[in-house]
Amino acid sequence: MKKFFASALVVLFAAGVAHAQAPAPATPVEVPCEAQALDKNGKPLAGAAKTSFMKKCEAETLASSCANKAVDKNGKPLAGAAKTSFMKKCEAEVAK
Repeated sequence: MKKFFASALVVLFAAGVAHAQAPAPATPVEVPCEAQALDKNGKPLAGAAKTSFMKKCEAETLASSCANKAVDKNGKPLAGAAKTSFMKKCEAEVAK
C-alpha cells in the first residue's frame, strides 16, 4: 500500500512539474496599420482617408513602442523630464 501511495505521489509531482513548464500562451500579435485601414463597412480605405489613417496609426505605434521601453535601471516607469527626454530620443532613433 505504501508503494502505491509513493508511486501516485511521484506521478502527481511529475504531472505538476510538466504543467508548470508548459510554454506561456503566445502574446497577441499586433496587426499592421495596413490591415487596420478599413472603413465602417469593412472595405479598404483609399486616397486621403488611407493616408491620414496610416499617418495616425504609425505615430501611435511609434509612441506605444517607445512608451513600453521608458523604464529606469530598476524597472520603474520613467516620469517627468526623464520620460520626455527618453521619448524624444527614442522616436528620433525609430524614425531613422
